[in-house]
Amino acid sequence: MAQSGKLKLGLPKGSLQESTFKMFKKAGFNITVGSRSYFPYIDDDQIECVLIRAQEMSRYVEDGALDCGITGEDWIQENGSDVVRVKELVYAKTGTNPVRWVLAVPNDSPIRAVKDLKGKRIATELKGFTEKYLKERGVEADVEFSWGATEVKVGSGLVDAIVELTETGSSLRANNLRIVETLCRSTTQFVANKKAWTDAKKKEKMQHIAMLLEGAIHAEAKVGLKMNVNEENLKKVVSLLPAMKNPTVSNLAQKGWFDVDTIIDEKVVRELIPKLKEAGAEGIIEYPLNKVIY
Repeated sequence: MAQSGKLKLGLPKGSLQESTFKMFKKAGFNITVGSRSYFPYIDDDQIECVLIRAQEMSRYVEDGALDCGITGEDWIQENGSDVVRVKELVYAKTGTNPVRWVLAVPNDSPIRAVKDLKGKRIATELKGFTEKYLKERGVEADVEFSWGATEVKVGSGLVDAIVELTETGSSLRANNLRIVETLCRSTTQFVANKKAWTDAKKKEKMQHIAMLLEGAIHAEAKVGLKMNVNEENLKKVVSLLPAMKNPTVSNLAQKGWFDVDTIIDEKVVRELIPKLKEAGAEGIIEYPLNKVIY
């Protein structure tokens, strides 16, 4: 069981580890770990970290071995875990976009719908969920657990179909596979043990972590812009700025000049800066953000 004092936090080991550490750093937590260690150091003496595979995380959170952890909605469903979903973490730059588990078959396969799987052999890492999905639709098929290289198994004829994780579908297409149906969509979740959630101190700590993580995620897609504008061009420049609320406009020491500061989506900056320059903005500075708390 998790210690009553420190908050025991599970971090995903594997493909999500690096992006999770980066997200925590932007949120204000520095995490380091040795190459052979499963117990990362975090610069917060109220938290104890453990590296666990995302596939197993929700089970350890549910049974109280961990107070909270980060995992995918797909693995919560696969394990049937009864946990508190504290915060959904959806962000673009750090590798945790919403993903899909799809049914895929070779391009020349006669399988066109889920009902065509009757009596067929399917390989997947998401075995429990797939079996439940088929049962709910009255389809009897042989679902086997895949330890990896799942796409190769269907391509070489070892199985008739696979249920595989994909974000864009490009890897499936590269292996001459066709998506038949999406079984579920999954996002990253910050989850908590139900008993730990009733502990006032732990709940408050988890809520603070979730808020800071969400702030770091919001900041991923935004930047700050600062610029100097004279009084004559101020209205024209401000009208170009798609600020979160309204731009901050401050008087400069030089009479008739203003400092304009705003937060905008990073994707519009390359089109916006030339327009601001043409409208009379000077000394334009773009700067990154660590957190945006709404």
